[in-house]
Amino acid sequence: MLRFKIPMRKRLLAIFVTALLFLMPVHESRAAMDYAKQVMIESDFSNRDLRGVTFNLANLLKANLSGSNLEGASLFGAKLQEADLSNTNLRDATLDSAIFEGTNLTNSVLEDAFAFNTRFKDVIITGADFTNVPMRNDVLSSLCLVADGTNPITGRDTKESLGCI
Repeated sequence: MLRFKIPMRKRLLAIFVTALLFLMPVHESRAAMDYAKQVMIESDFSNRDLRGVTFNLANLLKANLSGSNLEGASLFGAKLQEADLSNTNLRDATLDSAIFEGTNLTNSVLEDAFAFNTRFKDVIITGADFTNVPMRNDVLSSLCLVADGTNPITGRDTKESLGCI
């Protein structure tokens, strides 16, 4: 059996670096949070930093996500019926196949989100910004019927951001 002698200075440096890694706080935005396939009915995720979080196929019926930062989050196939996403940052989020039914999106920013197969029914979108959000023509037509207001963050008109005009 071969044994290599590691100098004491290198051993101490390795111990110090390892200790630093374990003692450094992990910020919420950098932590890998995965809520995929979980049932979180009426959960409160309001005013939180949820950047990059995964909610794929999660049941978020009547959940409160208002005021949260969900930039880059994945909500693929999530059930968001009657959920509150008002004043939420959904930039670059994956919303494909999600169900927004009776959902409050007032003043939310969905810029560059992916929502092509997303179901929007009876949603509140006053002041929401849908800039560069791809969606089916039938969904777009139904959203244009209820679109109004201007987003307080981006200053964009909801109808214009949807391309209704």
